[in-house]
Amino acid sequence: MAESVRPAYPDPLLIVEDDAAQRVGLQQLLKSWGFEVDAAANGEEALARAAAARPTIVLTDLIMPRMGGLDLLKALRQQYDGDVTVVLMTAQGTVESAVEAIKHGAYDYVTKPVDPQRLKIMLEQIMQRLETLREVRALRRQLQERGTFGRLIGSSLEMRKIYQVVEQAAPTSASVLISGESGTGKELVAQTIHQLSPRTPQPFVPLNCAAIPDTLLESELFGHEKGAFTGAIARRQGCFELAHRGTLFLDEIAEMTTLTQAKLLRVLQERTFRSLGGTREQSVDIRVIAATNQDPIDAVRQNKLREDLYYRLNVFAIRLPALRERKDDIPLLAQSFVKEFSARNDREVAGVSDEAMRQLERYDWPGNVRELRNVIERATIVAKNALVAPGDLPPLSGPAPSTRSAGGGLAPGTTVDEAERQLIEITLQHTSGNKTRAAEMLGISLKTLHNKLNRMKAEQGQGQGE
Repeated sequence: MAESVRPAYPDPLLIVEDDAAQRVGLQQLLKSWGFEVDAAANGEEALARAAAARPTIVLTDLIMPRMGGLDLLKALRQQYDGDVTVVLMTAQGTVESAVEAIKHGAYDYVTKPVDPQRLKIMLEQIMQRLETLREVRALRRQLQERGTFGRLIGSSLEMRKIYQVVEQAAPTSASVLISGESGTGKELVAQTIHQLSPRTPQPFVPLNCAAIPDTLLESELFGHEKGAFTGAIARRQGCFELAHRGTLFLDEIAEMTTLTQAKLLRVLQERTFRSLGGTREQSVDIRVIAATNQDPIDAVRQNKLREDLYYRLNVFAIRLPALRERKDDIPLLAQSFVKEFSARNDREVAGVSDEAMRQLERYDWPGNVRELRNVIERATIVAKNALVAPGDLPPLSGPAPSTRSAGGGLAPGTTVDEAERQLIEITLQHTSGNKTRAAEMLGISLKTLHNKLNRMKAEQGQGQGE
């Protein structure tokens, strides 16, 4: 007895075509591609077969006796609430009717005679879309059961709003601009969008624009040819080339010079780029997700972010709340981190005691989720019992320096520059001179902090020289 062959595409597909020869031909073609295929001669028969087989894809002729494709589409959408993807087949003379059907919920249409290659590409796109929808539904169940959405943790109203935008943005190729203080999880959101998109098999390439010197950033983005500049001993691929067909994540976009921003804008518009020292334009299929720890509108006003680039990136906007704005999520986050670091460090810590949790919830977390994660990692390692106790936590006291009121040490009439200088000095004292930690607490990049310190030093030198 011959062994049955498992379909390459397990989702059942229904062909609806009144012409018997075309129906049989399509059925054989789709079976050869690995689909599980059923067939019907008209819309009424299709509804009966759909009730029994529950197909996820229906490929139907538009013009048929008894019940046409448009009526079938409406009936399927009413009965199965959008769980069926419908593709229409139409002759050239009825293309306008097919376009009208798309407005009623059809996925797309193909013209007769059907081009097998175009149909196969369309079906593969539909399968990718269905897989993304299944992942999103699984994540929604995960959110209801555990308060997490993939690797994103939190069930607060603020985070649920973000999950909704992620769901909307992920299946598309539209650009996304993520803003939020340092440590709020901007890259994690970008990774989640990539993982839920049809681009997930392709590379996710992150680049921190603040960590690359201005003189090297263009080479990092676009690559360079051998001999393009002193030290260019070989050709090197840039991030655009490495992320082809995938996603490029540009962190701290406002730290990029306006000249480089202009070149980036051109690539986003033209979808072509030229490497340093190169002579030919290269096409690129890429999705860009950008992030900044500044308010994007303020960055535009201060000429740190080009207005035209802002509008090009800001198709979907996501603002991540600071941890102090969603303290209801601290227990979920803390428990997740305890579980992670207990397993990583071979510890038997099960959770956080009530008293220690109250201490975590009272703190304002200037370093946001990143700071909480570091605190829990340390506490899990030093904990002597099954629950993290208050004594296992490092000193956590008072509100963040960035949230001090004007009455907390600043006299009325203090200039903005002087207030900024005092704030930086206080924060550096708090971190014992750790500039990386200070930059996180201040909500700015390390590069920005260095620039401010250099300016302060220069101004101090000028004052002493006068």
